[in-house]
Amino acid sequence: MFPKNHTGNADRNVFGTRLRHVREQRGMAQEKLGVLIGIDESASRARISRYETGVHEPPIGTARLLARALNVPLAYLYCDDDETADLLLKLAALPVAKKESGFVAIKRAITEIKTSSDEARFEEG
Repeated sequence: MFPKNHTGNADRNVFGTRLRHVREQRGMAQEKLGVLIGIDESASRARISRYETGVHEPPIGTARLLARALNVPLAYLYCDDDETADLLLKLAALPVAKKESGFVAIKRAITEIKTSSDEARFEEG
């Protein structure tokens, strides 16, 4: 979705890009999404379009409603790194009973990676 090594959103509307991507992936019209979160039907398409194009940034409460309506974590809509965003979606898709073990596994993997890089640095020095 974003260029490799994308480090900021100065020239990108991260929220809007992710919002449009997931909305289209779900096959949902802008108008329908707007109505789902409580925007009047006559204004919903224009409002969602403005969020997607970056003309307006929604307040956090509205962003939360959009995330809930699209069944994605709120953090996904603001994440400017594709790999991290993908991980957020995969974690969110886990059944509730499996989420905790998913978090534990990721934390363990990060600790192991950090430990092995710390050891490699120690051996070099």
